[in-house]
Amino acid sequence: MSGLLSVLLHLFLLFTAVAAVTFRHRRYDDLVRTLYKVHNECPYVTRVYSVGRSVKGRRLYVLEFSDHPGVHEPLEPEVKYVGNMHGNEVLGRELLLQLSEFLCEEFRSGNQRIVRLLESTRIHIMPSMNPDGYEVAAAQGPSISGFLVGRNNANGVDLNRNFPDLNTYIYYNEKNGGPNHHLPLPDNWKSQVEPETRAVIQWIRAFNFVLSANLHGGAVVANYPYDKSLEHPVRGFRPTANTPTPDDKLFQKLAKVYSYAHGWMYQGWNCGDYFPDGITNGASWYSLSKGMQDFNYLHTNCFEITLELSCDKFPRQEELQREWLGNREALIQFLEQVHQGIKGMVLDENNNHLSEAVISVSGINHDVTSGVHGDYFRLLLPGTYTVTATAPGFHPETVSVTVGPGEPKLVNFQLKRSTPRVTPTRRAPSAGPGGGLLAKNVPPRAAKGRDSGRVTA
Repeated sequence: MSGLLSVLLHLFLLFTAVAAVTFRHRRYDDLVRTLYKVHNECPYVTRVYSVGRSVKGRRLYVLEFSDHPGVHEPLEPEVKYVGNMHGNEVLGRELLLQLSEFLCEEFRSGNQRIVRLLESTRIHIMPSMNPDGYEVAAAQGPSISGFLVGRNNANGVDLNRNFPDLNTYIYYNEKNGGPNHHLPLPDNWKSQVEPETRAVIQWIRAFNFVLSANLHGGAVVANYPYDKSLEHPVRGFRPTANTPTPDDKLFQKLAKVYSYAHGWMYQGWNCGDYFPDGITNGASWYSLSKGMQDFNYLHTNCFEITLELSCDKFPRQEELQREWLGNREALIQFLEQVHQGIKGMVLDENNNHLSEAVISVSGINHDVTSGVHGDYFRLLLPGTYTVTATAPGFHPETVSVTVGPGEPKLVNFQLKRSTPRVTPTRRAPSAGPGGGLLAKNVPPRAAKGRDSGRVTA
């Protein structure tokens, strides 16, 4: 009898917790209030910052969750969610606001799963990349006749067709040889993109993100790179064709984690479409140039997928609770996926951090690099790999690593110089004031500290 009462009490508390939440669409001012409300309720594990402004001057806010907000802790991975890139695709925006409230509430209540997540992961949540477009869509509300109203930014530009096209270069390099990661941008790239795109590019260059998801609407499927088809255009259009990255199996696994943790995505039949396991390669669905997920993979260390989360781009308010309950577990599980593969420090012989060291995995033609603190993260599926760390002026180091299905394996590298430092010839020690020797000017090691000012608070 006591067991039955315990179950009933648990269900009652769960119901009241859900019922206490108001599921509604939130305009820009309400979004900002929600972010600061979460920060005020969880001030020691959150930070609100802005990465820039929209065409109409609205800030692109991010809510950070970490046990040390504003600080990158070496060996702690960074992960991000971006919502509402298309202004009229609004479910992702509301889900990310709900997620923010949920993480704060569960952390305060001592939920050990959430506590561990926040203590081991730095999470960045951008509910809206296109606040101007959202305001246009929200002014009209759910309407089939206004299907595309508010999709673009205030300049009429589709932000998911606005990133520098790096696919053309990687497809050429794969065929003819050349860099397979961190492809450079053209010198004039800032003048070629919209303010929102420019702000996001500067953001993802300022942080060493490892994993990301971009939340959309209009279908129900987890979409992974590449988005741009390798096939040559026919009459101005690229035919659909499966166009995998070198990390195709890993991307499929990431997509399946979300799909199978979702309430119904994994079933495949949604919105009149069928996707086996609820996932798809982007280019095999339709070819898309200058998209954000391909850009993340080709220009940074970040592995991003695109989550299409609802048949209706602007679902009615009464549908939001069902959508939240269908996505909540998937949103948490995807964040946890950043903890797999290998990670470690790259140091020199004097234990100084080596940034931008290249980490290569034999058989996977896509490298990652170490961050400014010397730490690196390489997502990998379980298996045995040959991993090499290289840096200019140092001998490479190669190790064999067996990766399991659990926590990432710690693999540190300490590289030895291949060429000695060139130092000026000393004639004699110089005497300082009082006859003492002047101290040598030894540059300090890079230390854990607050992020650079490339994003505005």
